[in-house]
Amino acid sequence: MKINWGTGIVIAFICFISFIMYFIIKMNTDSKYDHDLVIEEYYQAELGFQDEIDKEENSNKLTENISWKKTEDGLIITFPENLDSQDITGKVSLYRTSNKKLDFDMPISISNNQMLIPNNKLLDGRWNLKVDWQYKETSYLYKKEIMY
Repeated sequence: MKINWGTGIVIAFICFISFIMYFIIKMNTDSKYDHDLVIEEYYQAELGFQDEIDKEENSNKLTENISWKKTEDGLIITFPENLDSQDITGKVSLYRTSNKKLDFDMPISISNNQMLIPNNKLLDGRWNLKVDWQYKETSYLYKKEIMY
């Protein structure tokens, strides 16, 4: 059977469309290709951005801000030395941009102006660290992208 050029073009279009449809279906059904939003309630969180800006400005006004370091035991978050650690409250959030199932929040629990997040909660890679804390009715926010 001889195929003319018109039939060849139709067959090529059908093959191309089938190829594209295969990848569309594969990307939508395979959980390996899940693309999650950073936060679920994005538009609700957008309303609180001015509060975050104010908290970050308060944090920038401190003479000494929060610092962090990676140790064998885990991630150590150090709060300013000039503040009384018993008056510090809030929470620490760690977000993994590649997998939202690894995200977690912890209440601030300080000893010697330091908080330890154990190694068993953290995988190697990029994390978004967010410390939302209060000291004597003033709110502060520390955000940092870290490589653990």
